[in-house]
Amino acid sequence: MSRTAHDPEPTSMCSHVKFLESRFRGFSAESPIAPRPPASPMKPHVEPVEITPLLRDDPVEAIVRAAEAALTVRRRYQFFVWAQSYLSRVMPHQLAVCGSYDRRARELVIDVFNSVSLEPLLLEALSDPCSLLIRHLQACWLDARGRPAVVSTADLPPALLDAPRDALLAAGFGALVIHGVSRPQRPQEIETFFVFASQDASTPATNATRLELLLPHIHGAWQRVQAVEREFGGTAVSVPPAIKVRGVTPREREILSWLREGKSNQQIAEQLGISALTVKNHVQKILRKLNAANRAQAVAQAMSLQLLDRTPRVG
Repeated sequence: MSRTAHDPEPTSMCSHVKFLESRFRGFSAESPIAPRPPASPMKPHVEPVEITPLLRDDPVEAIVRAAEAALTVRRRYQFFVWAQSYLSRVMPHQLAVCGSYDRRARELVIDVFNSVSLEPLLLEALSDPCSLLIRHLQACWLDARGRPAVVSTADLPPALLDAPRDALLAAGFGALVIHGVSRPQRPQEIETFFVFASQDASTPATNATRLELLLPHIHGAWQRVQAVEREFGGTAVSVPPAIKVRGVTPREREILSWLREGKSNQQIAEQLGISALTVKNHVQKILRKLNAANRAQAVAQAMSLQLLDRTPRVG
């Protein structure tokens, strides 16, 4: 993502998008973004990503709006809402894995945002910067020379990654779109790393193109979240008067945790051993207490108020 000495400096948000768009017009369907590495039993090839030119009917305005809205993101819950709204309009996805290098821990610190249910073993593999899955995806990105890449889920090494591969396929994710930012002249030193997945099999190549466009804004927003949350770590979160935090019961917090995992009312009912109607009534109470218009907004509010556990308990 470094700019060469011959590249013009973007002077505004719109010119920045036009600048990036112009960079991709020279690519054709026969111009892969990176050479395909040789296939091997332990290291499947990374699907070559073709940076396709933006067509006349592509949502350039949505890209600009997503870039502008990214400037307001300061906290994790704000990133979650931005990704579910502005970013999803440009890059449809149900899974986002966001990693940022923590110099104190000397490793990537990863957060997983998912709007569909994922198996616990998959969540663990995606959240662990040292897991074989994350290490493999980082190696694929480095093999693509720091450009966006599409990794076929079915081609993940079966000897090492059969469990997360099967879980990804079970969740409907046939491909993973990966990208990141490394330190200048030090590609192995990754600053941020992102993985996006959609249940729509037709979107990976398009998402890769748009991820290249929006990466500076995703990177900037996520780095800003890390900096702000380090600054406010351990401090109380200011709560709007309309939100009745003390009225949120332990059961409602459990349901909120399952909502964050993308569970339906029926699925939550099965997990907690209650009826789907009871879950529906709890959800309606949660929306009123958190002053939320829908489930996604309720989850975002709960994240901001630190009401959610890392993983929900099975009742």
